[in-house]
Amino acid sequence: MKPEDVEDVIESALEDADATVTHARDKHDDDHLAATVVSPAFDGLPLVQQHQQVYDALDDHMTTDIHALELSTYTPAEYDEA
Repeated sequence: MKPEDVEDVIESALEDADATVTHARDKHDDDHLAATVVSPAFDGLPLVQQHQQVYDALDDHMTTDIHALELSTYTPAEYDEA
C-alpha cells in the first residue's frame, strides 16, 4: 500500500485529520510505514486510544497491506507546541 493511500484512508475516517505517511527509516521493505496524524478527534483521549482510532481507521489494511506502523498522534494544539 502506498503511503499516500494510507494517508487517504486515515484522513477519510478521522475528523479533520491531517496524516503524513512515509516509509519507515532503516527498513528495507515497503510495508513498514511511519505515520504522523493530527486530529481534533484525539482531544482528551489517552495515547493508547488515539492510536486505536488510527488502527480502527486502517482496519484490514493492518493485517493485509501494512506489516508495521510507527505511529505519532497529536491534537492540533499539541502539534503546534511540538
